Amino acid sequence: MQHIFSKVRKAVEDFNMIEEGDKIAVGVSAGKDSLTMLYTLSFLRKFYPKKFEVVAITVDMGFEGMDFLPIKEFCDKIDVEFHLVPSQIKQIVFDIRKEENPCSLCANLRRGILNSTAKSLGCNKVALGHHLDDVVETFFLSLFFEGRIHCFSPKTYLDRTQITTIRPMIYLKEHDLRSAAKKLELPVITNPCPANGKTNRQRMKEFVKSLKQFHPATKDLVFNAIKRNIWGLKN
Repeated sequence: MQHIFSKVRKAVEDFNMIEEGDKIAVGVSAGKDSLTMLYTLSFLRKFYPKKFEVVAITVDMGFEGMDFLPIKEFCDKIDVEFHLVPSQIKQIVFDIRKEENPCSLCANLRRGILNSTAKSLGCNKVALGHHLDDVVETFFLSLFFEGRIHCFSPKTYLDRTQITTIRPMIYLKEHDLRSAAKKLELPVITNPCPANGKTNRQRMKEFVKSLKQFHPATKDLVFNAIKRNIWGLKN
């Protein structure tokens, strides 16, 4: 876990993600990434020189049979306030709109609910669980499907909501988080979305993995290029 903590702290400090008195809402999807981030930030708050608070927010998308009690119990265990927010996202995206490519609309709806809930709880920041693999995959998605050199930022201020979005895990790889979730025995819930594993992002994930055959460090090289040329970080 020391590797996880050190990488998160470096990202936080490189991009000044946490400031004195912050109240940070962690978007908890109940997957390995967001749960590991929640655990890490709950631990970091105990010794980080800038004092901050952490709350957990889970948006219930409306799929039948979802049990979030293990998430609530985990939050109680690590002394983090937990909020479960019901929604009709599943009904809107799949039953009413019948979206063939549901990910964008779904993400926008979830993000809107997460940000508005965070705002109502007095939070000034929202932490999302994107990691290094997500960064590289998003870069290629933008390049191949939108024809632009782009990737999300580690830290973004949203004027409309006055919320700052932070991504403390951008220096961690997916396999790091998979190992951490297993070691910590996190209460991971399988994604019930019918589009899971069938999206352009999944295809891009497979494409990025395939780049190893050309150069074993391709993913790291692309990430470093993004860090220097898109995010403007030289170190």
